[in-house]
Amino acid sequence: MRISRWIRGFTLALLILLTACQAAPASVISPRAPTSVPETRSPAPAMAGGTPLLAALQTNSPLEALERQLEAIYQQVNPSVVHIRVRSDQGVLSRESTGSGFVYDREGHIVTNHHVVEGAASIVVTFSDGTEAPARVVGTDPDTDLAVLRVDVPTAQLRPAVLGDSGAVQPGQLAIAIGNPFGLEGTMTLGIVSAVGRVIRPGAQPFSIPNMIQTDAPINPGNSGGPLLDSQGRVIGVNTLIFSSSGTSSGVGFAIPVNTVKRVVPALIARGRYEHPWLGISGFSVTPLAAQALGLPAEHGALILEVAPGSPAAQAGLRGGARPVTYAGQTLPLGGDLITAIDGRAVRSMEDLITYLEEERKPGDEVTLSILRDGKPQEVRVRLAPRPSSSS
Repeated sequence: MRISRWIRGFTLALLILLTACQAAPASVISPRAPTSVPETRSPAPAMAGGTPLLAALQTNSPLEALERQLEAIYQQVNPSVVHIRVRSDQGVLSRESTGSGFVYDREGHIVTNHHVVEGAASIVVTFSDGTEAPARVVGTDPDTDLAVLRVDVPTAQLRPAVLGDSGAVQPGQLAIAIGNPFGLEGTMTLGIVSAVGRVIRPGAQPFSIPNMIQTDAPINPGNSGGPLLDSQGRVIGVNTLIFSSSGTSSGVGFAIPVNTVKRVVPALIARGRYEHPWLGISGFSVTPLAAQALGLPAEHGALILEVAPGSPAAQAGLRGGARPVTYAGQTLPLGGDLITAIDGRAVRSMEDLITYLEEERKPGDEVTLSILRDGKPQEVRVRLAPRPSSSS
């Protein structure tokens, strides 16, 4: 088959990325990973027949090396990926939808998105070999858009996916998605990690998800809940949403980081829910330009706009704004406290504050906020509470 110069150039570029990934140190599993994670997750990914994936590079051409690498990843991971069919009752009518998921452990737990199974009357999971099994919802967390299902199938049918470390993911690394776009089972797509550390608020959800992974790997309806993989076939995220005016892939997709999966999923299995820490404010990320225009006392920080009544922030005496000012096309209530640090760690934006609370603290923890109030520095202690439910 004749291969164009463009394809050859693209292939060589991908091979360079792939080689760099192979040469990097092995990822370190987060210390917050559950101790009950089966040992089947820890071995190095392997091709059929037990050959390490690194052997895929030992070929005679860059194209063949890349193809063998991707083939090996598909053979390794596709048996872990499932197709999820959901039926939702809406009065006298029923609606059917599809999504993806992956095997989490040998107890039959499947990880997917909350929005895939929300409102489900019945759920059927299909494995890569065609085996079908009814599934029940074990637990969901709308605020991270994660859900856990359970199926009753023989243990031999269950091939848990290998979890990586999303904290080690960097822009430019390969990103591979396997899922069921438009119901087309076992579809594999390839791209790169476009960005990391995105703080995204999906749809109408009131709370944001921190540290999401952005990718240009094609993701479409039906990919939701499926794994985003690194060049070793390890799960680095759960594909959950796209930015698109057409509803189909625009090259801007987002995945929930796998380190969030490690933190949330064990709680969903154990208790059916996950408690997020709650401060109870809405705010605005201060930049030097905004500080100059609005007359703020610092060039960076999280400016409190509103304090939720009865929240930990309200009980600690934190103040929101009351003086409306128009800036950059939006009306902001100014005059509230400006948060510059939390527990001694600098806060340069609302994103910094959200990420720290979500990933470093839990309900019941006490945090110390460094604030500027009327231009004067103060410290305020706040005891975090469980976040109110955002499920409808």
